[in-house]
Formats: sequence, structure tokens, C-alpha cells
Amino acid sequence: MRAVVVQHEAHEGPGLLAPALTAAGFELEHRHREVLPIDFAAELVVVLGGPMDAFDERLAYLTAEVALLRHRLAHDLPCLGICLGAQLLARAAGAVVARGARGLEVGALPVTCTAAGRQDPVTGPLDHELLVAMWHRDTFGLPAGAVHLLRSARYEQQAFRLGRSYGLQFHLELDAPTLARWLADGSAELAAAGIDATAIADLGPFVADAARRAAFTERLVRALQP
Repeated sequence: MRAVVVQHEAHEGPGLLAPALTAAGFELEHRHREVLPIDFAAELVVVLGGPMDAFDERLAYLTAEVALLRHRLAHDLPCLGICLGAQLLARAAGAVVARGARGLEVGALPVTCTAAGRQDPVTGPLDHELLVAMWHRDTFGLPAGAVHLLRSARYEQQAFRLGRSYGLQFHLELDAPTLARWLADGSAELAAAGIDATAIADLGPFVADAARRAAFTERLVRALQP
């Protein structure tokens, strides 16, 4: 089984998703800001994050990714969108993606299930909130026909399911050392947004929730199998 992984930045790879996908029998094929004709029929397409805006129509590679996702949604072929990828998946499904009115959401933060999320095989087993890695400033509307699964205190849209595809606004692929590095490297950007990186640097609770995120990832990958 082929899993095409579309990456936008060198430092935003599949991370913890890679071993989970491999263990489930997927062979990863990496793309960098491109889509190939063979990707339309792959068993799975994963679109990762990046700092660009999903609604920036000047970026031809994002337009190509939206076309890929739209085709796959129309044929009920599974996709997984992570952060920017979730926004692109929502855009491909006809939803509006825009700058979030409540500003940057960053750090290890909790998401909680919606009523529908408690019935989903991936999110339902969460018995309370899950700590996840976040770094985004844009949000999106729930696509028509999608099931709203997870929310946060700041932004309502954190996860949705549409057919056999899932969109996650947060970075499920990040481990604690990688998130810590992102926070350190982005301290100037955070300061410009009025956020003190040191104030959100304690990742102890995030580390403690690692096993539950791993179980979540396993359920997600299982749901994305053909």
C-alpha cells in the first residue's frame, strides 16, 4: 500500500506518523510541494503542515494539492490533513479557510470531543481531553457533510471526518523534543505575536500524554486503511 506524504517545509516531516503508517503496512512516498499523477490513486494521501495560508491562490502547488484532495474526496479515497493539510482538505470540500479571529494558537494544548466525536472510532475512546501540539493562526468552517470531532477552547474546528478522510488542525506527528525545538526556534515570531515562549515551554504534561496520543495515532491509521 502506498501512502503519499506531501511536505511543505524541511522541518515539518511525518515524524511520529511515519512509524505508525509503516507498521500498518504502508510504504511512504515523499513529495515536496508537488503532486504527481500517480498520487490520485494512492491508497492514502497525507498532507502535512506549513506556514503558508491554505487560501493563498498564488501558490500553484497548493492549488494542485487542493485538486488532488478534491478528486480523492469525490471518489471516497482516504486522505489525512495535518494543520495546513486539514485546512486544504476543508477548502477542497468547499469550506471557507480564513485568518482566525482569536489569533495564534500555539503550544501543548487540550482538545476535547464533541458529542459526535464521542461516537467516532478514532476520537471516541478519548475519555477526557487530549494534549496535542499546535501552531496555527488560520481556521476553517466545517465542510458540508463532515462530522465535527474535536474542539479547543480557542478554536472550534480541531478535527473532522469526511467520508473516509480525516482533518486534524493540530500536529499529531510531533514529539516533545521537536515541539520544544519549534518553540525555541520560533521565539522571535512568538514574541512579535505577544506570546512568551518560555511561558509555554513546560512540556511535562505533554510528555505524560504521549501514550494516549500514540494510541490515538494507531486508531487513526487503522481507520485510514483501505
